[in-house]
Amino acid sequence: MTGRKKPKYKIGDTVVITIYGTVGKVTDVKWLESDYVYEVNKGQGLFNESALQLLSEYEGKSLEQEQIDIEYKFFIGDLVQVSGYGADLFKIIGFRTEIWRYKEDAWEDVIYELSRVSDGEWLEVGEEELTLVADAENADTFIQKLGLLYLVNKQDKIKGSPKLNNTNRKSEVEEIIRVKEKKQLIDHLLDIFNDYRILYELFHDQEYYQVMRVILKKLEMLTNNDGKSHV
Repeated sequence: MTGRKKPKYKIGDTVVITIYGTVGKVTDVKWLESDYVYEVNKGQGLFNESALQLLSEYEGKSLEQEQIDIEYKFFIGDLVQVSGYGADLFKIIGFRTEIWRYKEDAWEDVIYELSRVSDGEWLEVGEEELTLVADAENADTFIQKLGLLYLVNKQDKIKGSPKLNNTNRKSEVEEIIRVKEKKQLIDHLLDIFNDYRILYELFHDQEYYQVMRVILKKLEMLTNNDGKSHV
């Protein structure tokens, strides 16, 4: 049994695809129907040895390899707002770069894939439509603070509903716990208020201003509950 011939090129070789006049690196070598075929730059097509030539041996027209430097403004996990979607918050779950080349023009587009925080709705937008609210490192903390505000609203509705039995008085221990919890809640609300104040100063969105007003009302209710002393 005769041994199989050795491939002319190996993975990592810089070659010229002579039929196109483009330069790339060999990324895979396959044996197909008694001949070697080569994958270049992880592309879907495969090339015969006759279609390739080492760059160091190429004597045709001089070629230039294009190097593209793209600066990304946003990254996976960042919390953003989208033009046309008001104060809705989205998380970046992926992004890609589309490279366009024509005879008389050339450009690159960065496309971001988003998921809306409130309901998970998927959205795909361009970079110019996004505004950063919180980077990936602080996004979850911001969302937790926002969720706390919704929780306060829900608790207020529960407290406002009629109670079937209100005869049992709270013990002294329960009252101390309640006061501590209220103080923690006030501290959290102040953090949320400061976050929204910064957002309002940056974007002048009236929805941020309305949230600030709601938080101030909550704080007023907490610090003047039933005429009791301030916390």
